This record gives sequence, C-alpha cells and structure tokens, in this order.
Amino acid sequence: MSENENEKDLGDKAKDFADKTSKEAKKTADEFKEGVKDTFDSNDNKKILVGILAIVVGGFGIHKFILGYNKEGIIMLVATLILGGLTCGMLGWVVWVIGLIEGIIYLTKSDEEFYNTYQVGKKPWF
Repeated sequence: MSENENEKDLGDKAKDFADKTSKEAKKTADEFKEGVKDTFDSNDNKKILVGILAIVVGGFGIHKFILGYNKEGIIMLVATLILGGLTCGMLGWVVWVIGLIEGIIYLTKSDEEFYNTYQVGKKPWF
C-alpha cells in the first residue's frame, strides 16, 4: 500500500469516527433537552424549578411568581430591594434566608406532597 493510500484510508477512518461521534453527541443532547423540557415545562409539578430558583435567587421571590403567589412574590422583591437598601442589607439577608429555607423544603418534599401543598392547596409560605 502506498503512502497516499494510507493517508486516504486514515482520513476516511477519522471522518467516519467524527461522523459517528457527532451523531452520538447530537442524540445525547436531544435526550437531555427532552428531559429538561419535561422537567421544567410540566404544568403538573414545578417542584424542581421553584426549588432551585428559591435556593439560588430566593430573595427576589421569583419562585413565588412561578407558583402563582404574586402578592408574596412582590413582598419578597420589595423587602429585598427597597427595605434591604434602607436597612443596609439586613432585611435583604433575612429574605434570602427565607428563600433558601423554602427551596430546601420544596426539594425535600415528595412530588405528590409538593403538588398538593403548594399548587393545589395554595399554601404561600413554608
């Protein structure tokens, strides 16, 4: 076999490997995307979404707005931004801790218990 044929054969093998890897990566990415979509787009249970948001950005009350508790969300937002500013951040930290606690509570409940308590029962705090 000549050197040219070896290079061509090696190039073909590399191209086949790259194509195969690309297809597998695309398939895995599509499966991941579907899983995330099922988790976060579900109207039935928003436990994971609101739990993570409550832990990460709980002081802004975004998790309350997602659950439909607009009044409570506005209370948390105002307490963090306005009253937190007036108290040199003290009240803001309190609200952030409340969001953290709520996030942990949301994520430790079973799916059914979370759904019945916060989405059906409309329990706005803890």
